[in-house]
Amino acid sequence: MDEREERRLHDSVSLVGLRAHATAVGFLKLTSELVRAGVLDEGAVDRIKEAIVKELSLSRSRSASKEEFERSTRARLDGLFAGEERLGEQPPPEMAPGA
Repeated sequence: MDEREERRLHDSVSLVGLRAHATAVGFLKLTSELVRAGVLDEGAVDRIKEAIVKELSLSRSRSASKEEFERSTRARLDGLFAGEERLGEQPPPEMAPGA
């Protein structure tokens, strides 16, 4: 997906309000169930995480380094998808939207 398409999707998702914790928790659970059922492999999960990183990067602070923001976001997503990190924990300051 190119950046224009990513921006359009970002705007559409924001309008629907899909940034809620309940949606995120449901998505994490759905993904783990699909992996357990053999429907998704690690490559698919990696592509899902990369799409999330790209989406979140669109709303990062302009003062935040894109590379560092994406690295931190990937690390946090790895923890969330592995069940090692709780959804409600505060992200590091460089990851906070508008930081």
